[in-house]
Amino acid sequence: MNSAGERAVLVTDAGRGSGLAVIRSLGRAGWRVVAASDDPRALGFLSRHARERLVYPDPGARPAAFVEALLGAARERRIDLIVPVTDEAIHPLAHARDRFRGVSAVAMAEPEALALVTDKERTLELARSLGVPVPETRVVRTAEEARAAASELRFPLVLKPAVSRLYLPEEDRVVRGSVTYAGDPEELEQRLSPLLGRQKVLLQEYVAGVGVGVELLVFEGRPLLAFQHRRLAEIPLTGGASAWRESVPLDPRLYGHARALVGALRWTGLVMVEFKTGASERLMEINGRIWGSLPLATRCGVDFPGALASLLLDGPPPKAATNGAPPCEYPAGVRTYDSELLLTWIAQVLLGTARHPYLPSPPRRAALPALGALLGRRQSSDIPWREDPRPALAQLLRLPRRLARKARRGGRKA
Repeated sequence: MNSAGERAVLVTDAGRGSGLAVIRSLGRAGWRVVAASDDPRALGFLSRHARERLVYPDPGARPAAFVEALLGAARERRIDLIVPVTDEAIHPLAHARDRFRGVSAVAMAEPEALALVTDKERTLELARSLGVPVPETRVVRTAEEARAAASELRFPLVLKPAVSRLYLPEEDRVVRGSVTYAGDPEELEQRLSPLLGRQKVLLQEYVAGVGVGVELLVFEGRPLLAFQHRRLAEIPLTGGASAWRESVPLDPRLYGHARALVGALRWTGLVMVEFKTGASERLMEINGRIWGSLPLATRCGVDFPGALASLLLDGPPPKAATNGAPPCEYPAGVRTYDSELLLTWIAQVLLGTARHPYLPSPPRRAALPALGALLGRRQSSDIPWREDPRPALAQLLRLPRRLARKARRGGRKA
């Protein structure tokens, strides 16, 4: 590590809007930022705040080589802090965390806390023990268990692998699991077979409502910063990645649930606690990595990346600084969007694709305000033009090709 002078940070997944938000935040603060990605054309490489660049092996396909590349870069470039952005980056680094001691700090939670939020069954068990409401859920390992569990639940059902990114060091790969749905027992049999075998599966009753994220920077379970957003559009339409979202005031009840969870975990670092809200609220998951909607928080003046770096290298502020009211004030009603995801969402809503007949979907008229977001001036992209225009220009030039590729994939699936 650097003993004095300018500090250096390596940020993975520089092609993502969230990774670029970290690069910009720390670059503005005077850090020597190494933008890193497995894509040599990553948008973050074009940022004026990226002093250096690193192309590493795909951590999902070659996690061991990815770890070696980051360890070598940390030594050679005298990196003080590594900020992994995605689960594919976090899990191999967590497995090798001892190798980085004395070389570079790595922004990830302690092993037990990270393992608990990675396993959705354990997350739900913790939530129930704290009185945090969760969807009605059964955990199954065989088709016979699934049939028995389904008889106790109401269709439609959500099928989730207990671990969405399963790191297999002995096979040197990361297996990606995906969420799917079943409207009746026959579809359950069909959807279940690809999921069983390697790990347990959660069957959950579908919870309708609006997705809400409580975003936190935490030290040993004590929140230092807090922010909340609600999702205006998600990909897929049934719920998933945030395509368009809005800042909202902290809900005292949701913040209380989130605070209880991170307190029990004694979490240190960034975390987002996700809920579905409607007639009542339900916990969806605890997201132990940097979230995709981070650019909204930074636009609202909540500098999670800068505060994270300061926490990990300089230590926490005095307890008195964060006692009492929920930490941090920010404007409500600010909206940002992921251009590629929002365009995909608009197309799916207008064309009526990617719908499940038994799940609620946005009406076609919902596409009009989303189009207004893309064309208006009062809302901004996750990759804005001002101050740092090259990534935004590159994204604009690449969008037609990327959207056409998505459309071709969608056609083949249909």
